[in-house]
Order: sequence, then structure tokens, then C-alpha cells
Amino acid sequence: MITNDLWYEAVDANVELTQGDIILNCPVVRWASKSVEVSNQTEIETLRSLVEVAEIDLVVITQGCDLENKKVNNVILCPHFALSQYQENWEQAMNNMKQNPTAKAWGRYCDDIKNGYIWNLSMLNEGEIGNLKLTHRIVDFHDVYTLPRTFLESFLQNKQESRLRLRPPYREHLSQAFARFFMRVGLPTGVKKVW
Repeated sequence: MITNDLWYEAVDANVELTQGDIILNCPVVRWASKSVEVSNQTEIETLRSLVEVAEIDLVVITQGCDLENKKVNNVILCPHFALSQYQENWEQAMNNMKQNPTAKAWGRYCDDIKNGYIWNLSMLNEGEIGNLKLTHRIVDFHDVYTLPRTFLESFLQNKQESRLRLRPPYREHLSQAFARFFMRVGLPTGVKKVW
């Protein structure tokens, strides 16, 4: 049995939502991956035709104090994937680029994610508390979802399942990684080196 009570705590379904909550198989609205053409339809009809609903594993990014004090109507969430699932996608991408996806390259890539060198990704440790179990996960900041807070709270109540929650400082570490990704500034020219 994995004991990782440093990273996670288990909370009941009736416990209020907060930053770092791990929500599995959550329905979200997202944009379909298909080409977009505004032709005979209006822009509104075109956008409506691109909407789809999917079930995704998510982690709550919205600050806990904003959720606790009901200062937000919508909750920011990011998807997370099992490390094994992410590895399959990585290997496929490497093959598509005509590169050899070796175990050594995968290990370096995971180290880079863990150490924060790949800006759009963050790694969560595995954890197990009672019957709640989570393998290593990759959080991807490229896709950011929002759901109404009331919908999310109702969804969790209806599921009536306990969930894992990141504990401090791990949830703040994830929040910091999210902020680093969005605060990057690329300069057209760097500082001229004169030393």
C-alpha cells in the first residue's frame, strides 16, 4: 500500500470544494477539434456547432479563499492524465516527428516535468488513502476549463464519493506552476551581452 498522506488528504463528498481537489470523470464543455468555417451560419451558430461535452479528470486551480468566500461563480480547472497514458501520447508524438522514443528519453522528459522545465506541464505524485488511489499524474496547462461553481458542487454531491485533495504546500506548488506558465514573456530581442 502506498502511504502518501503528505501529498493528499481524503475528503467526503459534502466537504466544500477548494483548490487542489482532484475530480475524476468530470463533465466539461470544450471545443471540438475540427476545422472552423464561418459560411452560411452566423458566428454564434458556428461556435455552437463546435461545442462538445467530455468526461475528464480535473484538478481545481481556483484559489481556495475565493471558493470559500464565494467570490467566484466559475471554477478554473486543469486536466490531468495518468503517467502511463501520457507516455503513450508522448511516444506517438515522438514517432510522428520521426524520433526514437527510448526509455532514457522518456526518463529525461519526466525529470524535466518534475523539475518544472516544461512550462505547460506539472507532475503530481501518486497517492493512496483508504480506497482512494491515484497514480502519478501529468497536469497540462494548455487546456484550461471553467465550470460554474454551483454545477461542480452539485455534481460532487450527486456522486457521493470521497475525493483526494492536494495538501499544502503541494497545491500551492501546482498553483505556482500554473502561474509560471501564464506569466511567461517572450522578448523579441534579448539583452545584448557586453561582458
